[in-house]
Amino acid sequence: MKRPGAVRAAVLLALAAGLLLLAACGGDQEAGPIYQCPMHPQVVADKPGDCPICGMRLVPQEPVPAATPAPGHGARPAGETGVPHAASPHIALPAEKARLMGLALAAVSRRQLSREVRAPATVAADETRLHHVTTKVEGWVEHLYVSATGQAVRRGQPLLTLYSPELVASQRELLTALASAKALSQRPYPDAAAGGRKLVEAARQRRRLWDVSEEQIAAVEKTGRVERAVVLYAPAGGFVLDKTVVMGHQAMPGEVLMTIADLSAVWAEVALYEQDLPHVRVGLPASLTLPYWPGRTFEGSVTFLSPFLDPASRTATARLEFANRDGALRPGMYGEAVLRYGLGEVTAVPADAVMRTGERSYVFREGEDGALSPAEVQVGARAGEYYPVLSGLGPGDRVVTSANFLIDSESELKSALRAVAGKG
Repeated sequence: MKRPGAVRAAVLLALAAGLLLLAACGGDQEAGPIYQCPMHPQVVADKPGDCPICGMRLVPQEPVPAATPAPGHGARPAGETGVPHAASPHIALPAEKARLMGLALAAVSRRQLSREVRAPATVAADETRLHHVTTKVEGWVEHLYVSATGQAVRRGQPLLTLYSPELVASQRELLTALASAKALSQRPYPDAAAGGRKLVEAARQRRRLWDVSEEQIAAVEKTGRVERAVVLYAPAGGFVLDKTVVMGHQAMPGEVLMTIADLSAVWAEVALYEQDLPHVRVGLPASLTLPYWPGRTFEGSVTFLSPFLDPASRTATARLEFANRDGALRPGMYGEAVLRYGLGEVTAVPADAVMRTGERSYVFREGEDGALSPAEVQVGARAGEYYPVLSGLGPGDRVVTSANFLIDSESELKSALRAVAGKG
């Protein structure tokens, strides 16, 4: 098998031979007809014959005029490839040659475009659904009803019992206030009864401030007994994300004993590039798919767009929210997020028609006489099978959508032949 470098060298040698032949025959006289292979543009000759590569008959081309190229035109600047210049000729192709090339044209038109952004996503717990279990008094854990991380809990479920001298003292204070209020209510002085009720309410409020529930306060008042330990209940349903206590642990005020994550809804974080940021907004619909669960799509929306850009990756983080009632989405999973946004009705050119060179883009446009000529265009980000046109084309223009590189090769070859034949 021939190496690509050897094939390219052979093509360049054949092209150089054709150019030297024309240069030798050119001079001050008008150049004669040129014969070229329809399938191998690098094969040229000054007389009829067959292509040495494929055996096809050489086709006569338009005569090359002996004209000096205008200043600034001619050879392509160093570092550019496939970019048309001012000396690029119009190309009139015979019907048979166009058929052999597989040439196809399409019209530029106005149409509704939408762009689809696909990005890797990482599932994370919804931070607004995280709940810390803490205590506002010092105490000791006497019993754990939930003893393992990852255990599922429901709202109001007992988590642990806590012995606290302060909570025991508050129970005794409440019972004393109730007895005093009962005694004062039997006296014939209205102010005394009102004072007793205030004492009871003050004792109740003190327990409320320590996060003792109304049910627990009512139970002490009803039974008249002082409970040694107080039960702490789950503030929300979910899963135990973190647990820092064991039996006998001394809990301090404000210490996080457990963290419960409600996973009925989760987040998915994605990184968006700068070109998509002007179009992505909060509320934009989004979908999420998981590699291990083909065929299932989760529907959600954008709930947050970071105001900062990562200087290393040049991306900004978008946060998507998805319902997760069956628990299929778990924090730490990887998936693919898809965001779709509309660009409105714009002038659009088929993506196959655009040849991009890095700095510039161009198409081959059909003229009124049917000839093809390169035209530089400016296009936006690709949207499906089309590019939005910013400048260079208008509705109704017809452009080449296939055999672009063959047309480009022929255009550049003719331009080079004209430049060589014009040298005196």
